[in-house]
Amino acid sequence: MGDALAAHLVRFVRHLRGRGLPLGPGTAAELAAAIDAVGLADRTDLYYALRAVVMTRPSQRPVFDEAFDAYFGSGRGRGPDLTIATAPPPQQGTGRAQAPVLAPPRSTAGTSDVEQVVDIAGGSHQERLARRDFADLTTEEQEQVRRLIERMAWRPASAPSRRWAASRAGSRPDLRRTLRSVSGPHGDLVPLAWSDLRMRRRPLVVIADVSGSMERYTELFLYFIHAAQGRLGRVESFVFATRLSRITRQMRLRQPHLALRQVAAAVSDWSGGTRIGEALASFNRDWSRRVTRGGAIGLVISDGWDTGDPELLDSEMGRFGRSVHRVIWLNPLAGRTGFAPDTRGMRTVLPYVDDFLPAANLVDLRGVVRLLESLPKRRGARD
Repeated sequence: MGDALAAHLVRFVRHLRGRGLPLGPGTAAELAAAIDAVGLADRTDLYYALRAVVMTRPSQRPVFDEAFDAYFGSGRGRGPDLTIATAPPPQQGTGRAQAPVLAPPRSTAGTSDVEQVVDIAGGSHQERLARRDFADLTTEEQEQVRRLIERMAWRPASAPSRRWAASRAGSRPDLRRTLRSVSGPHGDLVPLAWSDLRMRRRPLVVIADVSGSMERYTELFLYFIHAAQGRLGRVESFVFATRLSRITRQMRLRQPHLALRQVAAAVSDWSGGTRIGEALASFNRDWSRRVTRGGAIGLVISDGWDTGDPELLDSEMGRFGRSVHRVIWLNPLAGRTGFAPDTRGMRTVLPYVDDFLPAANLVDLRGVVRLLESLPKRRGARD
């Protein structure tokens, strides 16, 4: 695969995106991998391989079929700007026909095919959009970011639970199953049964700041929380400005716009002042024992501007840190040049934070997802 096919795949993806298919910045690289797997010899294999990468709904098939015919050819002709040079006929006696190959306009030695597609796709509109600060997005760009958030892949790390289950290569003998097999056909040679701890996903507790200083980021963060709710299952969601509100029930709605509409109706202190200490006190008093069992991850989203009592914030942040497996703090300002956590609220909470991360764009949110995939199993095993 050369530069010509790489550029052709990028144009193919842009065409589909322009027709309304929600394709991300890595789609061209995925198509390149699919072509590497099936080749260009069989057009039917190529059709189904590319369709498996691109289509997510049956209703998208007419759009894909039209684009495939235009860009990869059918009985009605070949695609634009794609020069396919048919290889010379095979020598007699080989019994094999060579596949059509793409005639590249220039040499591509020293560069892998997938890297070429990624480099070209890296300058796409979606990739640039992924690095734009949420506060600077237009209305149309916000809608595109919402769709990208909904398509994020979540594969959080698992952790051992307290329950034991049968295992072929467990860590301790299972005496109950062993003794049960005494009456079996093995006689005196009773095989030893083993068990091991069951693996399960850690719960996630999200506490998001919806005060006035976070107003430009609030909506997209709520979309992010909704995506986590749909992917992880055990997610408890709270928002606060001057008081804490639980929004887990609203976030369980399937459609994100309906979920956010109900959240807007349920929360009464939008864009108010910020009292982080009072919000954490309310959580620790009313919710901590209910929702942090099982080694939950505590995810706080706030810029740290606090108008409450700093001593209360210090004591309640300490209680919160002791009740969860790990504290992750997301600050949308942290990625800006020259940023320093100098606000009174940030200076107070940082000693209790395990991971302090920026969260101003899609790239930052992807970093949060990657962190959740790599968390250590034990609290003592920290970076």
